[in-house]
Amino acid sequence: MFENQLQIGTGIYTLPDLSKILHLPYHKVSRWVNKYWDGDLGKEYKRKYSRDLDGSKAVNFHTMVEFYILYLLGEAGVKTRAVLEAHKLLVNQCHTLYPFANKHILESIKTDGKTIYLRAKEDILSLDGTEQFNLEFVSFFFKKLEFGDDILASRFWPMGKENYVVVDPKRQFGKPILTGTNILPETLYDLYKVEGSSKYIAYLYEIEEKLVKDAIQYCEAA
Repeated sequence: MFENQLQIGTGIYTLPDLSKILHLPYHKVSRWVNKYWDGDLGKEYKRKYSRDLDGSKAVNFHTMVEFYILYLLGEAGVKTRAVLEAHKLLVNQCHTLYPFANKHILESIKTDGKTIYLRAKEDILSLDGTEQFNLEFVSFFFKKLEFGDDILASRFWPMGKENYVVVDPKRQFGKPILTGTNILPETLYDLYKVEGSSKYIAYLYEIEEKLVKDAIQYCEAA
């Protein structure tokens, strides 16, 4: 059985981590892990997406990215079951364990708010299990990821790339940090709550004040 290996370089994210990074309710993240990824998809592939870690379940970086896609598709009006069916089809058709973290798939995926489609050469393939073609779709944009040479997501900007907070599974065990540093946003935020001056904190850490402000914005949003 394939299991989500929690190793250095792949990121280790507990359910509270996922909730905070993705800015999603804890109960929703917990439901996705237990019912859908470890449940429906786990049974389908005979794989386990999460591992137990200090009394909580934890997943790797690519599973976290797939959760974000599930959220975005849900915001567009797509039902969770439709997302799961699309996931199953893409695993088999594209031979990848993490289709919603794959650059080529994310560039080609579309939705009309009900069904998910994949642009395949000259065709538009419906991913709801019907294998029918349909040209009614709207563009689906994904702008918070960076991809590695293996075309899988490699870094994630929770607040968008205009904010310096980045999730990099190869640094600080995948915890959110400030771009170009190993500083955790919470470290600056906790100091800000005491000092009340982003300019002073920037002076102490010898960094741009924008990094401090971005850390504060991230923590307050979470």
